[in-house]
Amino acid sequence: MEIIHGEASYTLETPELSLAVTARGGHHAPVTFHLAGRDVQPYALAPWLPAEQEDQPALLSVLRGDFFCLPFGGQQDGPPHGDPANAKWDHASCDERSLVLSQKAGDSGAKVVKTLSVKPGQHALFVENTVSELEGDFSYGTHPILDLSGLAEGQGRISTSPFRWASTFPGAFSNPEAGETQCLAESARFTDLKEVQLADGSLTDLSSYPARKGNDDLVMMVNEPSSESQPFAWSAVVLDGYVWFCLKNPEDFPATMLWLSNGGRSAEPWNDHHAGRLGVEEVCSYFSNGVNDSRKNPLAADGIPTVRSFKADETVSLKVIQAVAALPEGFDRVASIVPEGEGAVKITSESGESLTAALEWKFLSA
Repeated sequence: MEIIHGEASYTLETPELSLAVTARGGHHAPVTFHLAGRDVQPYALAPWLPAEQEDQPALLSVLRGDFFCLPFGGQQDGPPHGDPANAKWDHASCDERSLVLSQKAGDSGAKVVKTLSVKPGQHALFVENTVSELEGDFSYGTHPILDLSGLAEGQGRISTSPFRWASTFPGAFSNPEAGETQCLAESARFTDLKEVQLADGSLTDLSSYPARKGNDDLVMMVNEPSSESQPFAWSAVVLDGYVWFCLKNPEDFPATMLWLSNGGRSAEPWNDHHAGRLGVEEVCSYFSNGVNDSRKNPLAADGIPTVRSFKADETVSLKVIQAVAALPEGFDRVASIVPEGEGAVKITSESGESLTAALEWKFLSA
């Protein structure tokens, strides 16, 4: 292991990328993707070192990149986002292209095995979390945090695959008594990321970021189900000359949440410094309200699951692909990501520019 950004971390080096994942919490970052002629690091590191926040849950003191949450949100008898996002992961195995970690979660009793792998010639991280020995209904999700703090106002471009239900946070996401501020209206339904209601009744464009400085907000979008022509759902963020994107099976991760963290928290550990960060979280959950609220199935009338029923004698595989690709001139916001044969995807922008990226997208259903 190496000490990286103040935390003991396992590492993986391939020609396509360099990866660090913390032993505590299994947070993966930094990840350096080696594009042609350029290295890029899309994932955020907290603007503090773990030793500076020893009184915080490991989730917050370690905070960086992506991590697996089980359950998603708070719980009565365990840390926020569960032991997988907080407790120690053991090194199980590794080879030239994969790193395998395991954990026996003390809060839920689940055994979780995390496999991070890289395929030749593909600038992508293939992430699989397998869950076994777990009984009951649980929320869960991924939690990638991207760093857009170096971009100009509104320079980043956010988009997702089509969604059938979307809303701002139900209630106050940011608590003024804790030194937090938000700007979006509460429980405001929307059909387009470019037209979302603010607290004052006007509309704002959530597809351009960083924006609305001094606020932390959360929205959730439930993706359309997969089909033969669109066998995966996706989310994408255009940064400085490249795109970060994530592919998933919407039957495993029904919703995408955007955590728009732009300096809206003044208390410890945030101190107004967590700005220009963007969480693009793929979940089976009811927002970040915690597992007990998710178990009430508040979206059942819309046919939207917010928990999954796990059986102790079954193993559930939860997979996502997180990837990057260099962009051609004139590429603005991602409009679609579709298969291009079995070993690539075609990414097309709203302006009509497109690119093809090598990617074994069938990993999601293998």
